[in-house]
Amino acid sequence: MFNVIRVRNFEELSTRAFEIILKTVREKPEAVIGFPAGSTPLGLYRMLIEDHRENGTSWSGCTAFSLDEYVGMPGYDSESCYSFLHHNLFNHLDIPEENIHVPSGTGDLAASCEQYNELLEAHPIDVQILGIGSNGHIGFNEPETSFDSVTHVVDLNASTIRDNARFFDNDEDRVPAKAITMGIANLMAAKKIVLLASGSAKANAVRAAILGVITEYVPASVLKMHPDVVMIIDEEAASALYKEKR
Repeated sequence: MFNVIRVRNFEELSTRAFEIILKTVREKPEAVIGFPAGSTPLGLYRMLIEDHRENGTSWSGCTAFSLDEYVGMPGYDSESCYSFLHHNLFNHLDIPEENIHVPSGTGDLAASCEQYNELLEAHPIDVQILGIGSNGHIGFNEPETSFDSVTHVVDLNASTIRDNARFFDNDEDRVPAKAITMGIANLMAAKKIVLLASGSAKANAVRAAILGVITEYVPASVLKMHPDVVMIIDEEAASALYKEKR
């Protein structure tokens, strides 16, 4: 079930998400939170860092899970999800490093998936933050991913590679072709989900997720089956919801 919050712009989107995450951490200092890489949550991350610095909100009891990681990319690579999240968030909070979990995209991938699933089972997520891909993916769960999937390796769609090229100097050839991601069943196990969507490129995916049928062809549509989802969308991301019927 969606609780859709429509805001004017990226700043308002970030503020509303910040209020939810801050409330969670203050009410439950040992909260377990899932974090995505990508540009959409950067405003939220900036606000969390500012709050920690200015107000002293402690994250020392929290546990953090990364949503995904590129296959073949070690954590020390500057373009890895590990590096992205540390650079833009974890390095600026007081979360103990041993409480930060990122799936390994190198080595024995089957073992990495199994280990991550065990960690997720041992640490149920209180709030999972998500973005949405232009093709409706959540995490790196591309269209046609089973709703029963747990942490697994995926082949990235051409559209996802094209969208993510902006993080690789707009060079699609540098974008890894595979990723390891929490599965849809892992995401649905979170007690609360906060999905953020900003920009016109996400408008059709938002429309399909909210107004369309529940289908594996639009992975985000599964969230309608979750009891507590907050979808925060700015005007551009919401624009396709208002298309006139012809």
